[in-house]
Amino acid sequence: MEVVPLCHADEVGALAADLVEDLVRRTPRAVLGLATGSSPLRAYQELIARHRAGRGPSYDEVRAFTLDEYVGLPAGDPRSYRATIAAELTDDLGLPAERVVGPDGDPAGLPSAGERFERQVRDAGGVDLQFLGIGTDGHLAFNEPGSSLSSRTRVKTLTRRTREDNARFFDSVDEVPRHVVTQGLGTILEARHLLLLATGEAKAEAVAAAVEGPVSASCPASVLQLHPRVTVILDAAAASHLRALDYYREVYEGKPAWQRPGA
Repeated sequence: MEVVPLCHADEVGALAADLVEDLVRRTPRAVLGLATGSSPLRAYQELIARHRAGRGPSYDEVRAFTLDEYVGLPAGDPRSYRATIAAELTDDLGLPAERVVGPDGDPAGLPSAGERFERQVRDAGGVDLQFLGIGTDGHLAFNEPGSSLSSRTRVKTLTRRTREDNARFFDSVDEVPRHVVTQGLGTILEARHLLLLATGEAKAEAVAAAVEGPVSASCPASVLQLHPRVTVILDAAAASHLRALDYYREVYEGKPAWQRPGA
């Protein structure tokens, strides 16, 4: 696991964008795994800005998969995660809808939704780089504490707290769907490169537990310790609880030039 402690959130977004662009330049048919939420927004905004300025790579052959989807929202609903990722990133990068796939939240197909989604990922050759955020309780996607570390894409029931957290996107908490289809932790671990972004003091405790604590279902993000290639990019606040912070900073600052994006 590579832990990169930076100073500001804008630096987190810029470095994440560098990694994406480096991948797409090397692998024009790259498959990206995209997360919604606040954590990746600065990276997405940086990618869009560079693309509009003509400084980014071509995304003409790139494909993408999202982490999760609400159950029961009608097709095209702007509150769906598929619509959200289109508005926040893929439309501006020129990825057409058929090259951006998420789990199917149609209630009629729920029993096989996870299996069908995972087959689509396999058929695409797997995810090359997966964006991830982390919840204040250490959750990844909708894998809350207690989720199996080998879980697969499946239907999950949202807790009252999670629905209240997401109620700002709806008229009331009662309108927030009670179920989602989410990639499992075992599914996420199959991506070739995992990119975890975190900013702000509110994430510091969860980051420390994920990076330096025991691997445990009590902190789902700790499963990242089992993956051969993980990059964790943090601002100063999110990194503030790390015991080995000076070590991570020294290692990153001494990283050989040929290992950095764009080399």
